[in-house]
Amino acid sequence: MKSVGRHLILELWECRELNSPDVVEQALREATEACKANLLDLKVHTFSPQGVTGVAVVSESHILIHTWPELNYAAVDVFTCGDRAEPAAVVPVLQKHFGPQRIQVMEIRRGLVSE
Repeated sequence: MKSVGRHLILELWECRELNSPDVVEQALREATEACKANLLDLKVHTFSPQGVTGVAVVSESHILIHTWPELNYAAVDVFTCGDRAEPAAVVPVLQKHFGPQRIQVMEIRRGLVSE
């Protein structure tokens, strides 16, 4: 079976820098480059009293980061379509920017089609 895309769901625990919109933005930019995606738009939103959500809209789909600083936790989605992008390449970028002590990665193949 062939799929139209790969969707990585990442759980990052015991992280740092989760309340910084600048760090989230830089992580998204570097993650986009690392997985060989084409950046179309990038938005970052801060919440009160804490937390940041950022999305990189890429021509291959999207990369999302949602943070919960009070839990030292971040949820990350990386969805890429086509054969060029490599979603797993974002993991070292996330490790660099957030320093998680534990990462759980789940992969879903989206849009399964018969060849």
